[in-house]
Formats: sequence, structure tokens, C-alpha cells
Amino acid sequence: MGVDYYKILQVDRNAKDEDLKKAYRKLAMKWHPDKNPNSKKEAEAKFKQISEAYDVLSDPQKRAVYDQYGEEGLKGQVPPPGPGGFGGGGGGGAAPEWGSFRFNPRSPDDVFSDFFGFSSPFGGMGDMGGPRASASGFPRSMFTDDIFASIRGGGEGSTGNMMPPRKGAAIERTLPCSLEDLYKGTTKKMKISRDVTDSSGRPTTVEEILTIEIRPGWKKGTKITFPEKGNEQRGVIPSDLVFIIDEKPHSVFKRDGNDLIITQKLSLVEALTGYTAQLITLDGRSLTIPINSIISPTYEEVVKGEGMPIPKEPSRKGNLRVKFNIKFPSKLTSEQKTGLKRLLSSS
Repeated sequence: MGVDYYKILQVDRNAKDEDLKKAYRKLAMKWHPDKNPNSKKEAEAKFKQISEAYDVLSDPQKRAVYDQYGEEGLKGQVPPPGPGGFGGGGGGGAAPEWGSFRFNPRSPDDVFSDFFGFSSPFGGMGDMGGPRASASGFPRSMFTDDIFASIRGGGEGSTGNMMPPRKGAAIERTLPCSLEDLYKGTTKKMKISRDVTDSSGRPTTVEEILTIEIRPGWKKGTKITFPEKGNEQRGVIPSDLVFIIDEKPHSVFKRDGNDLIITQKLSLVEALTGYTAQLITLDGRSLTIPINSIISPTYEEVVKGEGMPIPKEPSRKGNLRVKFNIKFPSKLTSEQKTGLKRLLSSS
């Protein structure tokens, strides 16, 4: 099998992720070149082996290839010959095609900085007149026992006093919806593009389709959150992506909470003698509403249960409120005035 990564990390072949982290933390601290100035060459070789072992075993795909083909298979471009091609034909589900996998060993410093969360506050200072960097890329004067002590903190199984990675600010996007969408409910699909890190640690851009289920009765301002769908970057937890419902204006109906409002135009004669309101609901039904009362400019006809669905109880609905715009005649003849006076005074 060549190099035995399990032996290097001093773990057994069934080691879980937490076992690998604990082993790497202990050995990386022990063998970092800046911790071993008197045996730097040996330390650098050990540190490289430890980092490569952790890089392979902590990645499920790399570990699967290594377990099947060993170091030689892992670092080759094709698997060794065997029945069944990739995976040797031995059960356990289909393995990914070999052509989709390439093993690119990462530098020990990259593995170390990814693990401990700084990329680093120790590095990148040489050009600014800061402390001279060591062979590992970290300035010597800052990579002291105190730094290791702060990382170790509560012991081998803990990252101690390290600051937890911060999370990026939420990314908010407006999601315009028609009143029909919010009345009946619908499904919207949104295509997003985001930066992620592939298995070898390199940034790449991927496109993804998000499915958003709009529930009947949702209001403007409702938020739908997709956790950690922002760009990935080292040392930062990706931002949440938040869609905020907005309501497009409707040509007929106006919304007021769970109620719907419609305004009908009618003549003064209809207002005084009776009127039948006719309308098409948001789900396409014809609704006929006979009104026998005298309709004043402030009159409102309330039809119960014909408003918007109530989000927590979509089988229940608010009310439909019918308002009226009465068209008064612009002028009356003397005969019409006399007739109206006679009619109204006798009523």
C-alpha cells in the first residue's frame, strides 16, 4: 500500500472524523518546523506526512480511493487493473467515475491554516517590515509556545480559545409575487450562482436551482431563508440567502391583511333602486352579489369567507369587502327635479 496514512496519524482504519481531528491537532503541534528548530529537516518531513495523511483521510472521496487502491492508486491518474474497474466490482454502491477524481496534494501550511482557522494572522507581514517569515511561511517571532498554548486551550480535544469563524451577513433578495400567487400558493424556482471550494481546496463557481414553495395567504415581507447558500471563503461561514416576498399591484383587488377589497362603479339610480355586483375571484370563479340595500357613498357590502387564505389555517379565509363609486348626474332638468322632489318627499 505504500505509505500508511492511518499509521502516520496513529489512528485505526475505522477512525471517525473527530478521531482524525484530535490526532492531527496533537501531531501538527508536536512536529511543526517552527517548534523544532534543532531538527528542522526531520520536522518538515514529518509535518508534511502528517498534513498529507490528514488531508486524505478527512476527505471521504480521497479516503475511499486510498482504502481501495492505496497511495499509488491515489496519486495515479487511473486505477490499477482489476475486475469491475473503479471499486473492483465489490458491492457497497457505485463509486464515482475515476475521470471525475484528481488527487492534488495540498501544502502542509494550507492544511494547517484551514484546520486552525487562520490563513494566517502570522503570515503576509514580511513585505511590510514585520517579523521575518520562517520556512513554513509564518513569522518566527509570532509562532511561539504562547500561540500553541492558546490553540490547545482546554486540551487535545478542544480548540480552546480560538475565535469561532464569523458568519457572513445575510444576502436578501426581493421575490415579487402576484396576488393570484399569494391566494392560491405556487412554486417558484430561482437559479443562483455561487463560489464554492472543491475537494482539492480550489475555488470554483457552481450554479444551483432553489425551489421556493409559496404558501396560500403569505403576506408581503414574509422571509424564506436558505441557510449558508452564499459564497464560500476560508475562515468565514457562508451567508444565508433570504428571499423576501413582495406583492405586485393588482388591477382589480386590493389587499388589507386577510381581507380583499374591490370597488364597483354604479349609477345613482342603481344605488337607490338595487344593484347586483358581478366579479371574477382570484381563483377564476364567477361571483354574483345581489345588494338590496340603498347604497350610500360610504356603504360597504361584506362577503364572508371570500378574502385571502389565512396562512396558518388555509382552509379559512378573510372577507371580501365591496365598496362603491356612485356616479352622480352632472345636471338635472327642471322636470326631473320636480319629479324627484315629489317621489322623495312622499317616501
